[in-house]
Amino acid sequence: MENKTTWVIDPTHSEIQFKVKHLVISTVTGGFDVFEGAVSTNGNDFSNAGIEFTADVNSINTNQVDRDNHLKSVDFFDVANHPKLTFRSTGFKKTGDSAFLMTGNLTIRGTTKAVNIQVDFGGIAVDPYGNTKAGFELSGKINRKDFGLAWSALTETGGLVVADEIKLQMNVELIRQ
Repeated sequence: MENKTTWVIDPTHSEIQFKVKHLVISTVTGGFDVFEGAVSTNGNDFSNAGIEFTADVNSINTNQVDRDNHLKSVDFFDVANHPKLTFRSTGFKKTGDSAFLMTGNLTIRGTTKAVNIQVDFGGIAVDPYGNTKAGFELSGKINRKDFGLAWSALTETGGLVVADEIKLQMNVELIRQ
């Protein structure tokens, strides 16, 4: 790449969240408080960008300590043996004016699977301190059982306590280095 540019995630202006149905009737939202990522581009053109992302699974936060501790346990993420969740892109293709499809390999709990993430590019701006920033909204879905997050329980009526489908929602602001 000529004119290779590196961008890093600004954690103070970014959020990495997931949503999962609970008891089929409501949604629980959680996220990771500690994460980092870098993006390589050709200047300010994000087409064919290379993306690497890591989240500290121990920083999982659903605003409920007992649930967070259960998610960290061997029933779900098994933080003791798999402290990081990682993503490495394999493609970043423009699909519309401000839309991209990001493909890549997501690794959770030692299992790597290909995933597709829809990306909406918000634009580029210069902040009051002279930093060049780029904003994105990302969304996708995964099946938690594909990654070994297989704990399950049924209600008295046979409904799942935790759905298999996990919705991913991320708002990311990058800082050009």
